[in-house]
Amino acid sequence: MNKRLGKGLDALIPSLSVQEDDKVIEIPLKQLRANPYQPRKTFDEEAIRELAESIRQHGVIQPIIVRSVLKGYEIIAGERRFRASQFCGNTTIPAVVRAFSDQQVMEIALIENLQRENLNAMEIAVAYQGLMDQFQLTQEELSLKVGKSRSHIANFLRLLSLPEEVKDYVSRGTLSMGHARALVGLKDAGKIKQLAKQCIDHEWSVRDLEDAVKQLDRSKQDKAKLVNKKRDPYMDEVEENLRERYKTTVKIKATKEKGKIEINFYSKQDLQRLLDLLN
Repeated sequence: MNKRLGKGLDALIPSLSVQEDDKVIEIPLKQLRANPYQPRKTFDEEAIRELAESIRQHGVIQPIIVRSVLKGYEIIAGERRFRASQFCGNTTIPAVVRAFSDQQVMEIALIENLQRENLNAMEIAVAYQGLMDQFQLTQEELSLKVGKSRSHIANFLRLLSLPEEVKDYVSRGTLSMGHARALVGLKDAGKIKQLAKQCIDHEWSVRDLEDAVKQLDRSKQDKAKLVNKKRDPYMDEVEENLRERYKTTVKIKATKEKGKIEINFYSKQDLQRLLDLLN
């Protein structure tokens, strides 16, 4: 078990283990419904088929965990066994009924998948955001619950700002978490999508993509310098005159119709000297 798990979730994990004195009942599959808080949205069909074949030969060895809800039961742990049982044509499945709150159900679904490390980066990000929204948790509170650092939580949540098609690339594994993190710092959605497409087409490594992003930043800086060089020569003259008058660094930042003057001072005495001059 992950030793960094928050105490709240750590205490829940034993509840997912079936004990010898637990009452196991056979529940009709049609009375079961999936956990609405299940963060995993995609299931490996080949793995489900393999599990179904095992169930066909040996039955469901480990009962699933459910809770009683209106008109049936909700799966807390064991959705793969449920899906595989459906696949091989079973009509019932062994289960243990437990009482869990909505928050516990959501937390268990997340941590069970995180421990198995079979969620993709976007599923983790959506699950984290869902926990925060549903139960009004801060990033710090969530980090304590799932036993991850706050920076870890923040890095995943930032992925949610990516354009939808790029998020889809990450969900399908076409782009890795590392690729996504390299892109998420860009503000221009068009540039993000363009670089993501180039990354896929040319099979860039994370380092290749990071270099492309840096090159884009350098191009922006060069353009900004070029704009500054083209500013009104009169402003340069005024700026120089002010430097001479006040004996300090003076910068004029101007657009076509407005701007501002920045006058630097380096001590309280220097500030007083400038104030006297200005007065």
